[in-house]
Amino acid sequence: MDIIDQAKEFENRKFSFKTTSDRILAAREAKDIILGVNEIYKKKKDQKLMDLMKRLTVIKQKIEKRLKGKPLTAA
Repeated sequence: MDIIDQAKEFENRKFSFKTTSDRILAAREAKDIILGVNEIYKKKKDQKLMDLMKRLTVIKQKIEKRLKGKPLTAA
């Protein structure tokens, strides 16, 4: 279960992105991990795997939100 260990390590990692490139790589890594866990979930239907995917998705969304930046408002 290497992908699950990788997912837990990613979840517990301290995120301090210095560059946009770091954020992009982290978002891609999160996506790959989520898809890998999803393949295992399809076979086992374990609720713990679903919860793990949900937590990783929240982290991924935060990273992507930071990538998009603040929207410009027309004043």
